[in-house]
Amino acid sequence: MSYFDAVSAGFRNYFDFQGRATRPEFWWFVLFLFLLGLGAAVADMSFGLGSEDMGGPIGLIASLATIIPTWSVGARRLHDIGRTGWWQLIALTGIGIFVLIYWWCQPTVSTPEGRMNQ
Repeated sequence: MSYFDAVSAGFRNYFDFQGRATRPEFWWFVLFLFLLGLGAAVADMSFGLGSEDMGGPIGLIASLATIIPTWSVGARRLHDIGRTGWWQLIALTGIGIFVLIYWWCQPTVSTPEGRMNQ
């Protein structure tokens, strides 16, 4: 899957928390989010709207526009390795993001009858 295919799939499946997302689809979308955030930060600073310690309105709008597709592609990626999308909540612990990154890097797992491991 190419970069543009992954980004369009991420937005096409905006509210789709079912199904699967391959590693390339997930990581290309993460790259897009990083570049979008970087561009928003540069735009905020260029227009004098943000500060070094606090983002500006362009970054806020970009974050709000991408939060649901970020959660949905993360959930679909976890489904692809046989886990439920609810595992994303482990990121709220702080250290849990490292567990998620490890899982998101794992290869696709075929589960019998499409059931997710808890």
